[in-house]
Amino acid sequence: MKVIILSAGMGKRFRRINLPKSLTLLSSGESILDLQIRTLSQFISPHQIIIVSGYRKEKLIESHPDLLYVYSPNYERENTSKSLLRAIYKLDNEDLLWVNGDVIFHPEALKALLSNRTKNSMVVNIASVGDEEVKYRTNSKGRILEVSKTVKEAQGEALGINFFQASDLESLKMNLERCQDDAYFEKAVEMCIEEGIPVWAVPVNPLHCTEIDFPEDLDRANQLMQQW
Repeated sequence: MKVIILSAGMGKRFRRINLPKSLTLLSSGESILDLQIRTLSQFISPHQIIIVSGYRKEKLIESHPDLLYVYSPNYERENTSKSLLRAIYKLDNEDLLWVNGDVIFHPEALKALLSNRTKNSMVVNIASVGDEEVKYRTNSKGRILEVSKTVKEAQGEALGINFFQASDLESLKMNLERCQDDAYFEKAVEMCIEEGIPVWAVPVNPLHCTEIDFPEDLDRANQLMQQW
């Protein structure tokens, strides 16, 4: 299994510092990226982690020089669909876990996702959501029917931690190629779903995972971590 961390963007909604958002410091003294790698390393060797870099890429490399990197030169106009695609091009046909570079997560969230690696899965919460969140809807068995920012009757937020089996990686890659440059990777996942590829929701404790999109999200994330 390979792990891809998507950390190419400029974080325009967040911009507190002149650094990639994943290098934002948490109250623990770690950066978001530090915490991600430390948590991921409980389940996989760091040598299996690939970071997609873009904005201030040199700072990411300096922070973790021993990891593998893929550079996204068009980070100012491309979204996560193309960042993910660039990294997938470097993979063999193997299981893939990928995460957004601005999400913090407890080991229990990863454990829930990886407990059944025979299913394509997305970590989600069950909560009320706003316009900016990527939302989802499932059938009665937990199979995802829709995932986007425009889902009606949403059940909660897709939190940016995802798993696809090797057998479906080619379909994911082809649909990422079909995406517009400004599309989120969830668009490609939704295309896979429309083709009949099953993707399952993995609900996790809301205290165990959150994305940091805006400055106020950082305060909430630090408060959550105090309960870990």
